[in-house]
Amino acid sequence: MVDIVLSLVMLAALALVAGAFVLWRRTGEKEKPALMVVLAIIAVGNVLIWTLPDETGRSLTDQPAATR
Repeated sequence: MVDIVLSLVMLAALALVAGAFVLWRRTGEKEKPALMVVLAIIAVGNVLIWTLPDETGRSLTDQPAATR
């Protein structure tokens, strides 16, 4: 289940970056696309926190739900 959620977050981050580019090209606006890119970076950072292994070689997705 966690894998599905992480995959959806990554797809949402890609959609945010693509949407930011389209919004920037169509309107020339800079603030909203920049905020969309910042949100995408935060989402990818959260996925990295959950998936990168620690010193023992285990990630948060490897642990049972009761110990999180």
